[in-house]
Amino acid sequence: MVSISKKRLLLKVLSLISVVRGYNILVLVIAQYLTSMFILAPEHPLGKVLFDPNLFFLVLSTASVVAAGYIINNFYDSEKDLINRPQKTMLDRFVSQRTKLSVYFILNLASIFFASYVSFRAVVFFSIYIFVIWFYSHRLKKILFLNNLVASVLTITPFFAVFVYYKNFETVIFVHATFLYLIIVMRELVKDLENMKGDMVQGYRTIPIVYGERLSKALLSGLALLSAVPVYFLVTLFEIGKMDVFFYSVFGLLAIFLLTLYFSKAKWQYLLLHNLLKFIIVAGVFSILLIDLDTLLSRVF
Repeated sequence: MVSISKKRLLLKVLSLISVVRGYNILVLVIAQYLTSMFILAPEHPLGKVLFDPNLFFLVLSTASVVAAGYIINNFYDSEKDLINRPQKTMLDRFVSQRTKLSVYFILNLASIFFASYVSFRAVVFFSIYIFVIWFYSHRLKKILFLNNLVASVLTITPFFAVFVYYKNFETVIFVHATFLYLIIVMRELVKDLENMKGDMVQGYRTIPIVYGERLSKALLSGLALLSAVPVYFLVTLFEIGKMDVFFYSVFGLLAIFLLTLYFSKAKWQYLLLHNLLKFIIVAGVFSILLIDLDTLLSRVF
């Protein structure tokens, strides 16, 4: 009996981690810290940035809001996800909808509490962020074009929080952000291609459903070519250290993406493209370390 109870508890914990996308939250936290240390505040000692209490509470607040956002998104999309991702959805259902909503409110309240340590403006910022995430999940997600654009803005917003905190307005920051935003928009569109079956059944108006796969592929191809523009500027006009190795690799990865996209028709092929874009994002996060590799140790203290 005890063994069964432990298994059920373990399944519920794994279910909750699956719902809040624990892996994505971890990558987001790492990304915010690396961006702060090597892009937004490169002149500060690493220890000063790493142990900055204001940054810590900003990151903690962001992680709480994003985790809550995944929960409310899962809540509204439960029927659609049962069609598109049946195995993951079955795991997610080990936690009741009532429990998910309770955790959702707790995480949002925790986020406001953490933000209050930083400033009143931080509280206002995260309050608006919480509302927009809910409004997106409740209304905007079914509106053509807005669904992709707003989802991409919400994804990049956590970096805007630390950007405002450090007040770094250098051009290179905006070029980095443009590249990231374009890749995220591409990922959202690929997800729409991947999830067409469930979206169609649930009445979602996405670009692939309204305009078809052919136009969606053309739009993705255009976005891929457009994303190469900030990459070109980053490797030719700005000092990014050895991170240029990553951006040179991006040219090759985008070429593979376009070639695979041309032949893609099945859901598993779109899932492959989705994972390729996710790999570019995650690899980009860790490649931030390459910006200041030569002086990394000297900045520790």
